[in-house]
Amino acid sequence: MTRDTLPFPVADLSAFTKALSRQLVTSAMPPSHLTLMNMLARANGFRNVQHLRAAAKAQQRLDAPDAAPASVDHSAVARALTHFDPAGALIRWPSRRSVQVLCLWGLWSALPRFSGWTERAASTALDALHHFGDAALLRRDMVHLGLLSRSPGGTDYARTEQPPPPEARDLISRLSARRKPPLLRA
Repeated sequence: MTRDTLPFPVADLSAFTKALSRQLVTSAMPPSHLTLMNMLARANGFRNVQHLRAAAKAQQRLDAPDAAPASVDHSAVARALTHFDPAGALIRWPSRRSVQVLCLWGLWSALPRFSGWTERAASTALDALHHFGDAALLRRDMVHLGLLSRSPGGTDYARTEQPPPPEARDLISRLSARRKPPLLRA
């Protein structure tokens, strides 16, 4: 079994040695290897060696660079972009569900971060983002996907903040470039 190196920084050497000497005085026989490691860990403020090891591994995970970005299916983004005009408004409702979802993410990104819309205000905001005249379809589908939240009575709508999937991030960045002047203002 390979051994992992375990960093052991000591913030205050004096306090550390006092805590260790108190533990060594109470043992009648010389401590075993594991007992001595636990004593060292406790003297440094940990419960035991396992606690020290878990803290060190967590620190390594936090210090490691973020994982490579997820790959993007550019063909899906290209299919979704064909449904938007040069100004970034949705021209037509796609027939494929995967493309519909991507297009809804594109519309979601253009909605202002605001809560407390009435149904009419939500429809008006969506009307400014599409040309086929069915804001109710878009509104219901966005609520179903969790992109918008709706009160039980259907009176209050709000944009739900969440991280988009990789394809949606790519689509949003491409649509943002098309939407030079913002379609909506908060």
